[in-house]
Parts: sequence; structure tokens; C-alpha cells
Amino acid sequence: MQADMIQQKPRRELTGRTVLLCMIAFFAVVATVNAVMIRIAVTTFAGVDTDSAYRAGQGYKKEEAAAFAQQSLNWTVDGRLTRAASGMATLSVDVKDAQQQPVNGVVVNARLTHPASSQHDHVIPLTQTPDGAFSGQTEATPGQWILTLDVIRGETRLYRSVSRLMLK
Repeated sequence: MQADMIQQKPRRELTGRTVLLCMIAFFAVVATVNAVMIRIAVTTFAGVDTDSAYRAGQGYKKEEAAAFAQQSLNWTVDGRLTRAASGMATLSVDVKDAQQQPVNGVVVNARLTHPASSQHDHVIPLTQTPDGAFSGQTEATPGQWILTLDVIRGETRLYRSVSRLMLK
């Protein structure tokens, strides 16, 4: 008698319509995730480091000659990037000749480039201080950066320093 009192729940039938809706939902989710991932991949990093590898290759001999000329100067170029309490990053650059005297009559151009995306790059304007050093500020975020310093006199680049650093 107790067996008759327990009502059995009717079993739900798996129909073709249910299978079709599940398949459509599955592929809609896959297509949506793919569309989001493609959008993120295309907008965050272009994957291009130089506009024309051919033109960059043509300038190789010129860069090689500039490196030999730079080495013969025996200059010391020292750049320090520190973060102030205000959040601004301060770059200090010392340019000294072979006798460790400040080099006069030069301009220093500083570029802070992000290793992953050129959208975050900064050009840091530098001014010469009375002691012969150069100083400037930027709003760079913490992380890894590539600091490029070009020492220029007139139209000629005399020295280039490229270093990777961590800004805290």
C-alpha cells in the first residue's frame, strides 16, 4: 500500500528540439568567447616592432659605425629613474667624458618605452642643471621599461644608451 502512495515523477523526455537548442546555445557561447578574444588580441598589441624591416636593415652599417665612434669617446652616460612621493617619475642623467668631467654643448633626448606596447611610451623633456647633469619628470606607471638616451650635438647623435629597468 505504501508503494502506491509514493508518486513517481514523470521522466522528462529528451526531444530533438531540446538537443537543437542545446547545440545552438553551445556554439553561440563558443562564438561569443572567440569574438571577445579576437577583439582583445587585435586591440592590445599590434605585433609590429618596426614599420619596415627592410629600411631598418639598410641603416645597419650606419648604426654600426656610430657604435664604434661612440666607443672611442670613452664617455659615461648614467641615467637614474626614481619615483617621488607625488607619483611622478624623475629621470636624472649624467654625461661625463673620459676624464669624468661633465660634457657641455650637448642635448640629451630621453625616451621611456614600454616593452609590450608603444601606446604607453613617454618622451621625457630634459633640462640641464647648473652642475652639468640633465633632469626631467614623467608620469610613468610602475613596471618594466626601456630607457633610451640619445646625446646629440648639433644634428649628430654622439652617444646612445639603451637599458631595461624596473620602476617601482
